[in-house]
This record gives sequence, structure tokens and C-alpha cells, in this order.
Amino acid sequence: MHRVAIVGAGRIGAAIARLLDDSGDYKILLTDQFSHILESIRLSDRVEKRILQIGQGDNLQQEIRGCHAVISACGYDVNTLVAEAAAATGISYFDLTEDNATTSAIEQIAERAAAGQVFVPQCGLAPGFIGILGFHMAQQFDQLDNLKLRVGALPEFPTNNLMYNLTWSTQGLINEYCNPCHAIRAGHYVELTPLEGLETFSLDGVSYEAFNTSGGLGTLYETLQGRVSDLTYKTIRYKGHQYLMNFLINDLRLGEQRDLLKQIFEKALAVTRQDVVLIMVTATGIIDGKFVQITDSRKIYHDDVGGEHWGAIQITTASSLCAIVDLFFNGKLPQQGYIRQEQVDFDDFIDNRFAACYRAAGRPHGR
Repeated sequence: MHRVAIVGAGRIGAAIARLLDDSGDYKILLTDQFSHILESIRLSDRVEKRILQIGQGDNLQQEIRGCHAVISACGYDVNTLVAEAAAATGISYFDLTEDNATTSAIEQIAERAAAGQVFVPQCGLAPGFIGILGFHMAQQFDQLDNLKLRVGALPEFPTNNLMYNLTWSTQGLINEYCNPCHAIRAGHYVELTPLEGLETFSLDGVSYEAFNTSGGLGTLYETLQGRVSDLTYKTIRYKGHQYLMNFLINDLRLGEQRDLLKQIFEKALAVTRQDVVLIMVTATGIIDGKFVQITDSRKIYHDDVGGEHWGAIQITTASSLCAIVDLFFNGKLPQQGYIRQEQVDFDDFIDNRFAACYRAAGRPHGR
């Protein structure tokens, strides 16, 4: 049985613990700084719960010592501390970060990895599954011209003018809307401005828009540089959202006061677990001498899991990380060092027991 520590018992951390626990193959140490959060989570006796204050001396190293891996389900600002503790104790590390600077720091920490020890950041939905799917589709082309990655976590029943409710980390959302965006244009790496590049499309009779946001591309822009002419990642929203967000962040300059923006969002935008995740990847290029386009589109809804109601972003994020952890312990990932999401084989991922939500949404079309 694999012993895994999970740092952070919020919605995603608790979901990860539940999925791994229900499989029966993992013994879990679940930690959080708040006792009431730990007490509210119902799991089997295979799960040990402990209060943990990250950053207090060597507490973290002491707690995770003896585990085979540690999963950071905390904010991006503490991920490097957890990764350093993993490096010091010789265990593998996984996280969900979308922050580019944090990912670069973890890549440097991974240079000290011992045999059998891996560091795998960005294991969620975007970055995460979207990079695995995007790279898989890119491989189908003899010459790749354009690769468009689009993802959105949206309320199923929008009621406010922003057409949006909070479904995950508010700080992560603000970073997406405010930080520079990686991309490839005309074969060269560029940084794009967030909230720009507005485009519209329809899916199943509903109109959507998409625009540049940070982090979702992961490291795919590095892997595909020199192999694709144009590569972009954009966040999907209902039409009209970008206009109002641009007003708040740029015209009112709240992007320069992110703590205030976070307070406004959390006071004005209700949290919902009745959400839907949209995933769309479109690739164009040459196959067998012909210029063709292939599109993969998936829609995943909130659902009941083990007697609890989970949001779609909760389901997709936790499932993706659990699948990647499971692939590592089953020997289907490299066994040392830093691992990019696009190194995860798509077929291995989609066939994994934890990836059922992605299978139900449909598999990509072949040639």
C-alpha cells in the first residue's frame, strides 16, 4: 500500500483524499492548519488526520517522513516549501499550481532528485489534463500549424452581470487574469497580455467567449517550441464577462490591488458547486499531405461522488492529480526527476481508474 501525505484539506485536498482512500490502495496522511476542517471530512480509518502549520521549523519534514509521496493541495505560495521538504526527505512531490514562477522553482528543486523520486507540478485540469490532451493531438500531425487550448469552469446557472460564480481558488483566478500569458506566435515564444485576444464561439447552442489568461498552458510552450507555428491558451466564459473584467482590472486598476480585488470577489460572487467544465482543443496542420483540422470537445458537469455533491472543477482537478499519482506508482511515468504534464501518455491517463470523468466526456477523434 502506498503511503501518501496530502498538505491542505480544502475542497480539492479533501476530494483527492476521498478518491485515493476509496481505491483501497493508498494509506493517507491528511494535514491542514485548521482542526475544524479536518474534523468535517469523513474518510476511512486508512486516513490519518493531523494539524500542521507549514513553515514552523522542520514540522513538515517530520510529518511527511516515511511517506512515499506528498501532494500539495495548498496555494501556490507554499508549494516551494512543500517541494523543499520532499527533496529533504527523499519522497516524490505532486501539486496543482498554475503559477509559472512556482513551477520554475520546483523544476530547480527537482535537480536534486534521488533515484525513484519525482517532482510533478501542474497536475490539475489546466495546467494538467489540457496539456496531456493538447500534446497527444499535436502528435497526430506530420506538420503542426496551430494548436488552440481552451478551458473554462462556469456556473451552470449564471445570474449576475459577470455571468460567473466562484468555483475554485480566488487568488488563482486573479493570477490568471493579471499575469503575463505564455504563447507561441509565428514559431517564436511571446508573452501575451491577459484579457486580450477575445474570440467567440458556440457549443451545443450556447454562446461563449475566450480570452488570454496565464498559467493554463503549463510547459507545453517549451516542449512544442520549434514544432508549432501558433500555440495559445485561453479561458472560456459566457459572453460579456471579459468586458466587465477588463473594466475592473485595467480601467479601475484593481489589478494593481489584488488583495482588494480578492475581497470584492469573495464578498460579491457566491461560491457554487453547480458548475460545468468546458474543454476544447483544436489542432490544424498537415497529415498525409493534406491540411486538416481536428477538434476535441468535452463538457463535464457537477455530480454526486460517494454521497457528496462535488463541483465539476473539484471532480476534474482531483481526478487528474489522482490519475497521475496512480500512473507514477504503477511505473507508467519516469521514475526520477522533473516531469512535465505532456510526458504523461494520453492513453495511459484516459484509461486510468481515476480518469472516468474525462472518459465519460468523450475521447478525441483520430484521423
